[in-house]
Amino acid sequence: MIQKRSQQIYIAFYTIIRKEIIRFMRIWSQTLLPPVITMSLYFLIFGKLVGSQIQSISGYSYMQYIVPGLVMMAIMTNAYANTSTSFFGAKFSKSIEEILVAPVPSYVILVGFMLGGTIRGLLVGFLVILISLFFTHLHIYNIWIVLAMAILASMLFSLGGLINGIFAKKFDDVSFIPTFVLMPLTYLGGVFYSVKQLPDFWRTVSTFNPILNIVDTFRFGILGISDVNVYFGFTMVGTLFIILLTWCLIMLKRGTGMRT
Repeated sequence: MIQKRSQQIYIAFYTIIRKEIIRFMRIWSQTLLPPVITMSLYFLIFGKLVGSQIQSISGYSYMQYIVPGLVMMAIMTNAYANTSTSFFGAKFSKSIEEILVAPVPSYVILVGFMLGGTIRGLLVGFLVILISLFFTHLHIYNIWIVLAMAILASMLFSLGGLINGIFAKKFDDVSFIPTFVLMPLTYLGGVFYSVKQLPDFWRTVSTFNPILNIVDTFRFGILGISDVNVYFGFTMVGTLFIILLTWCLIMLKRGTGMRT
């Protein structure tokens, strides 16, 4: 009986992940290609044209300095977009009701959607790193920090996208948080500059921006330099991950926002 139940859970888990991967791979020209083109333009305009007139930062060229931030920005935005649009689409088409009434634990649904967004985020991040090699060379300082923060940040933003999808009542709601919350926090998150250049007050305030901690910890893994404490960065992101994971699980169990 236990073995049969485990097999049912595995099949449900595999089905959700497979559906999520097929969904964004089938329309790769809309999900994978645009962020690669966008980041290529960032590399060209900010890295080459503008960066050539900016002095080095902590011994690295401006191009090398912004690469980790742009890679992480691509990971976060695509992980978020995948779960928010996928989950809201399931709500809009009423297919989410079939999943919720099926004998599948809520945590299986949660992890399935989360990993779908995580895989897309990591795949886009990998493609952006490959593109960056056409503009500069990179030396990985600590591959384990790079992988750990990339995976953790991708899962965190996948959960954030899931929360957005749960509460969204129309398609416009899916783009509200990325446009008015995540994008400003990203541009204020040290992607294009070092927070050491800020006045003391704003430097202190910036350290509580989770995106800054994500970007700078990821930058430390690649370049070996950081404006924030790496341990504090992992602690903050890990704590937020646990909070969002718990929140999502509670909402799925209660069926919060399942009516559009």
